[in-house]
Formats: sequence, C-alpha cells, structure tokens
Amino acid sequence: MNQPIAHASLAPATPFRTAADARRAIRSGAWTGHTVGLAPANVQGNLMILPADLAGDFLRFCQANPKPCPLLGVSEPGSRRLPALGLDLDLATDAPGYRVFEHGELTAEVPDLEAIWRDDFVTFVIGCSFSFEEALLAAGVPLRHVAEGRNVAMYTTAIPTTAAGPFHGPLVVSMRPMKAADAIRAIQITGRLPAVHGAPVHIGDPSLIGIADIAAPDFGDPVAILPDEMPVFWACGVTPQAVAMAAKPALCVTHAPGLMLITDLLNRDLAFV
Repeated sequence: MNQPIAHASLAPATPFRTAADARRAIRSGAWTGHTVGLAPANVQGNLMILPADLAGDFLRFCQANPKPCPLLGVSEPGSRRLPALGLDLDLATDAPGYRVFEHGELTAEVPDLEAIWRDDFVTFVIGCSFSFEEALLAAGVPLRHVAEGRNVAMYTTAIPTTAAGPFHGPLVVSMRPMKAADAIRAIQITGRLPAVHGAPVHIGDPSLIGIADIAAPDFGDPVAILPDEMPVFWACGVTPQAVAMAAKPALCVTHAPGLMLITDLLNRDLAFV
C-alpha cells in the first residue's frame, strides 16, 4: 500500500498568504504536492467520504476512536460545502489528491471528485497532526520531515481500533524522531490539542506496536532516526484508510496521505487549558 506521493518543494515559509489562497491553488491544479507547512497557522483535515447509508456507523466509529478520528466537521448528504470550515471550501476539489476504495481495494487516485461525486456522499473532516506541528515548531521542537520538505512517515500498527457497525481495523500512526527532552515537550504541547490527535500513543521500540521496519513506512516518506533520538508516534487520520481496507465498504473516498484539506480554522483556537 505504500504509494508514491507527489512532492512540491517546501519553502521555509508558505507560498500562500491565506488558507483560501492555498485552496485556490490546489483547486486550480497549481499545487499538487503534500500540504506539510502550507498555511501553517491553519487547521488541516483528513477526509473520509461515504454514502449516506454508512455515515451513521462511521460517526459512531469516530466517537469510539477519538485519537485517530477527532471530528472537525460533517457535511450534509450530497453537499460539497462545509461553511464552518471555510466559506469558499469545496470538499470535492480542495485536497490535492483523493483515493477511491471499492470493497476494500484502492481502485483510483484522482486529483478531484468532479467525475464521481454523488448526491448521497457525506464527508467527514478529521483533525490532522500537521496542525499541531505549528505549535511544536513555535516551541523550538525540530521536525525533520518539515526541515527536509518531506511528507511525515506513517505506519499501520497492530493496535486495533474500536469497531462500530462494519467499521474496524488497525490504528495508523505518524512518527517524528525526537531527542528525549523534545519528546517530553511534545507530549506536553500536543496533549492540549485533542482536536488534532492529542498526545502521542507510543514512544520508543516500534516493534511493540507491530511495526517491523521503521525505515519502510506504509505511507509518506522515511526519515532518519539519529542515535540520540527516539521515534515518537501519534494516532493518525490515515486510520480510516486502513479501516476501509478492513471493512470493505462498497465505496468510500479519502484524501491521499499527506494531501490534506486546509481549513479556515486556526490552530491557536484548538488548544484547551
């Protein structure tokens, strides 16, 4: 399932002034790469799009699994709009890439959903770890994949999610290598951000959560782990893709890993104290 993901070079600062500018560039095809570092003050979201007859079960799945699936918004059936996340936002065009699953099999990767959109589609927007990275960087916690312009490394684990209706499957995690002091600070910072996955779910030995080869992520790009660093793992919004492969619904659509929906919500508004 490790699929190649297109990259655009990542400048130190976002090339877009606002989230709306980024969405327009994505919608027009001017930006086709991953969204790490784009509109860094804004909340990014994972997508799960399902026929309406499965939406209730998936809502219960999200409620039962808030770490990998913290909900930011749910659309009305057939609507491509979610005004609470952006007045001009179009759910069918504003992620740089989408994946189509049929009966658990990945059958297509497409730049937009214009040709396949249905009147019964319900879209779930799920919090993304890219949003807490702004807070980590502001606190001086280095993130190697951001510095190198790479997509974050993501892995399918042996940790099961809590089933709801037909939805079940393994937890997917994202990994960032950190020195011990930075890991402690990252736990403190992300623990205040449950809307974008919250605190890590595991630190250290990847084999303890079923990851056989840390150098070979299932999604995203590998990054080096230096001798004085440890891998730190967060629950990841790519989990619904692993769930789609396990539950095998007749049809569902997700974002492509690392190619997120950028909303008008601000990261600073997500924290609780």
